[in-house]
Amino acid sequence: MFVCLFNLNGWAQEDAREARSATGFYAYPPRWLVDMPTAGTLPRASFDVAVRLYPNGGALGMIDIGLSSRLQLGISYGGEGVVSNHGADWNPDINFNLKLRLVDELEYFPAITGGFCSQGFGAWDDALNRYAFKSRGFYAVASQSFYFYSWTSGWHFGVNYSLEGDIDKDNSIDAFGGFDATFQYNLAFVVEYDGALNDNKSTLPSGANNDFGGKGRGYLNTSLRWLFTDNLELELMLKDLLTNRKESSTFTREIRITYIENF
Repeated sequence: MFVCLFNLNGWAQEDAREARSATGFYAYPPRWLVDMPTAGTLPRASFDVAVRLYPNGGALGMIDIGLSSRLQLGISYGGEGVVSNHGADWNPDINFNLKLRLVDELEYFPAITGGFCSQGFGAWDDALNRYAFKSRGFYAVASQSFYFYSWTSGWHFGVNYSLEGDIDKDNSIDAFGGFDATFQYNLAFVVEYDGALNDNKSTLPSGANNDFGGKGRGYLNTSLRWLFTDNLELELMLKDLLTNRKESSTFTREIRITYIENF
C-alpha cells in the first residue's frame, strides 16, 4: 500500500485525529489498486465516494466508510447503459464490501487484511450469474510499503474465492498481486495482475463454449491517479492489457472519480 503519513497503530482516536489533518492518497493508504483490494482501510469516521465509468455506458457508484481504525464497510450499485440514450440495464443486486485489518504493518512485516466483496466489474450476465470480471468474494491480502528515492510505494499480494462460479463451475481459488507508487506533481501509478484461475475454462459444464470467460492469460491492469485537490482523486484505468476477455479486441478504458472526506 502507499506509505501512510500516519502510523497505522490501531487506535481509533489517533486515526481520526490524523484523518482530520490531511486527506487524499498522501494521507490514507489505497483501499484498491485497479480491481484488486489492498490491506489498506479508511480511518475511523472517514468515508469515500467513488463513481466508476466503464464501457457500454456503464456506471458504478461505491461508498466506503471507516467504522473503526480496522473495520471498513462499503456498498455499491450500478449497471450498463446508465450513460446512454436508452434505458439502463441495472445490476441485479446491491453489493457489499467488508474489510477487516487483522495485522498492522511493521517495518519488516506486511499489513494483513481479510474481507468479503460481492461487487464484480463490467457487464453482468444473467445466464451465467456473474460479472465479466468476477467479484473477489472472500479474500485475504497482504500489503507492504517502502520508500524508493522520493517515491512512496507498496507491494500487494492476495488470494480469493469468488462465489460467481456456480454455473460455469470455474471456482478455483484465485491469486493476485500489484504495485503502486506515488510521484511528484500529485500523481500515482498502479499496476496489478490477476491470475484469473477461476476464469479460464473454455467450455461450460453443458459442453457449450464459454464465450463470456477468459482465455487463460490472466488480467493485467494499470492506472494513473491524479490528486486533483486534497479530497478529489481522478483516475484513468487501462484494463485487460493482455486481451484475456474473449469478446474484447483491445484493452478496456475506464475512469474512476473518488471523493474522500471525514464526518
